[in-house]
Amino acid sequence: MVGLLDNVNDKMTMDFKAAGDQLFLIGTSRNDINSSEYLHKVKKVEFSPAPHFDLEEEATLQNKIAELIKAGVIASAHDISEGGLVVTLLESCFNRNLGVEVTAAKADIRKDAYWFGEAQSRVVVSVKADKVDAFKKVVGNHPYEQLGQVTSGAIKVDGKDWGTIDAWKNKYDTAIENLLAGHESEHALSAL
Repeated sequence: MVGLLDNVNDKMTMDFKAAGDQLFLIGTSRNDINSSEYLHKVKKVEFSPAPHFDLEEEATLQNKIAELIKAGVIASAHDISEGGLVVTLLESCFNRNLGVEVTAAKADIRKDAYWFGEAQSRVVVSVKADKVDAFKKVVGNHPYEQLGQVTSGAIKVDGKDWGTIDAWKNKYDTAIENLLAGHESEHALSAL
């Protein structure tokens, strides 16, 4: 995808900037696990319906994200897609070796759907502590949830210790070579 950025000051990156920054999910969490990597790889469900997507909802979300960027109230933004919310959070931690302490904001959604669902029209943003009030004013009535905060490297999800960002980054960076080195390498290579 290629786009045009009229003002370089409006650029936004996906990486979290500093421990203590607050984390928000912009958009609506859904009880939707369809066509997710989790459903396919962990639960071994090869075919399922597409995850939730509504074009008008997506356009509204993207306009809100652009407004938040122009207002200077967010430090990062990363869309939720392949792998769901957990992968989005981890990817945003990798560049600066930061971590997260997060809690599911929606108790009425299955935990696996909340953390690994790939329903669209959701973006994770980080906000400096001194800009939270300004952020909430700009976000207005658009749906959002407070997730938690950025840490110096520890990963905690729903109060459980998930290790450190170094361990997760190693798994992420070596996933393909480990797959090809394992017993599935012949099958993987024959599929190419």
